[in-house]
Amino acid sequence: MNANPSGQRSWEPGGPTVDIIIPVYNEEEALPSTIAALTGFLRDNLANPWQVVIADNASSDSTRAISEALCKRHEGVGYLRIPQKGRGRALRTAWLDSHADIVSYMDADLSTDLSHFPQLVQAIEAGSHIAVGSRLSRGSQVTRRFKREVVSRGYNLLINSMFFTGLPDAQCGFKALTRRVAQAIVPHIKNNNWFFDTELLIIGHKRGFKIASVPVKWDDDPTSTVNVVGTAMEDVKGLLRLRFGGVPQVAVPPDRSG
Repeated sequence: MNANPSGQRSWEPGGPTVDIIIPVYNEEEALPSTIAALTGFLRDNLANPWQVVIADNASSDSTRAISEALCKRHEGVGYLRIPQKGRGRALRTAWLDSHADIVSYMDADLSTDLSHFPQLVQAIEAGSHIAVGSRLSRGSQVTRRFKREVVSRGYNLLINSMFFTGLPDAQCGFKALTRRVAQAIVPHIKNNNWFFDTELLIIGHKRGFKIASVPVKWDDDPTSTVNVVGTAMEDVKGLLRLRFGGVPQVAVPPDRSG
């Protein structure tokens, strides 16, 4: 499906349109409550025209059937089936398929407090090309296991020591960017999994894109099945590829009013 079947819209007095992508893999249990909570929040707290898109990474459970039912139950919800796994692949497909002015994503467990989402949109409206939630900035409130905290801080220290980006948190699953920026950067991203986020931000920073950081309240999902060590190893390989293979040349797109 097209992530925004109503077609391309322009920046207008009612505010830029926003697509919120929810990448999922076998999330049959979490999806109903996630979509209910998210759509309810957006109706009450986001003035911009919006659409939620469930991006299904080849789930093998009932995620597809549940998603299709949720699309009928909740206004403003769409479903996109991606035949291969990979969070980065889901974002790549959904963002490049979108016609919204702003594209974004958040994790299906809603670990990041939804109250911060309008702040991401506002940062983009104020002129930032990319806005990211940060669990490691002053003002953030984070509840998570010690192992994840150590790995996260160590990983961001490694990024900043290798690329001098100054980015406080590359891996928080809570980001927004303009569609033009997505169209400029995403085709140059090679990773289709968890390193996708980091690659997006390193390319963006090194090529002069404006990146805003929003401190967030974040609660760890104790049921998460993400392999922290395995993901970290994949990330290190990605960092080495960019460090020694070079960061792609990407031009900052013209101002959105042009």
